[in-house]
Amino acid sequence: MTRKIYKASWARIGNSSGYRLSSSFFKENPQFSEVGGTVQVIDSDTILIRREVQAQKEQKEDELMLSLFLGFLMKQSLSNSSEIEAYTEAMAAEDDALIAGVVVGDR
Repeated sequence: MTRKIYKASWARIGNSSGYRLSSSFFKENPQFSEVGGTVQVIDSDTILIRREVQAQKEQKEDELMLSLFLGFLMKQSLSNSSEIEAYTEAMAAEDDALIAGVVVGDR
């Protein structure tokens, strides 16, 4: 790991404020390009910036896709309301029997 120090300058960015880093920082550290992250105040003159790890980014993308899919299903359901069937206790029992003993683990 390199210990190179990069100059950061305060800047007004749209309606927010931020720190501007030179392009050489991103050329030499491409893992920080085009990703979000978090900032933690360590003490009165030190901050720690952590980039968003890929798994978090993928999770957000998965959540977005699921949200879009559920929105599509809702729209389809409302436009075909005559085809909607109530979910009954009998259906729930059948579903429970189908998934009995299934263990869900990490990917």
